[in-house]
Amino acid sequence: MTNEERLRRIARSSKWFMPALCAARELGLASWCLGAGAVRNLVWDALHGYHTPTALADLDLAYFDPSDMDPERELDLQHRLSAAMPEVPWEVTNQASVHHWFERYFGYAVEPLSSLHDAVASWPEYATSVGVRLHSDDTIEIIAPHGLDDLFNCVIRRNPTRASLATYRMRIEQKKYALRWPNVTVVAA
Repeated sequence: MTNEERLRRIARSSKWFMPALCAARELGLASWCLGAGAVRNLVWDALHGYHTPTALADLDLAYFDPSDMDPERELDLQHRLSAAMPEVPWEVTNQASVHHWFERYFGYAVEPLSSLHDAVASWPEYATSVGVRLHSDDTIEIIAPHGLDDLFNCVIRRNPTRASLATYRMRIEQKKYALRWPNVTVVAA
């Protein structure tokens, strides 16, 4: 079984992730995925045999729409998701607008992203550079520009595309991956 097939199986068997995919699909966005830490947690919890999901700081719905970069649209979509699944800490981001606020938040400017795939490829670690989308025919699409090896081998490795060394080190310190998932290997940078 390939890692993509494994991820699809884990996603389908999840009592929280499949309903989240369905809720996200109901928004009718053309280019979207659920991803980052939520997918990492989903897989690592499954690999560690945890029956209680690890609490999420947020569930990232990333979408790409350069025709409407109004932050109010993101808030509207987030409110709609929160109404559908109020127990989920949703965070909705139009990846087409990231370059407008990234410098204020992280301290350095970035170029505009060209697609959802480009956005997922820029997320901080290779294990979190993964998105999952549910199509109208219930097929699950996996977006994994750097592959799924780090995710399924429980490896945290910096993605230098956009994450600075300082950001990566801060994330390692804050997230304390090995406390929750003892099989995790953190690659020092």
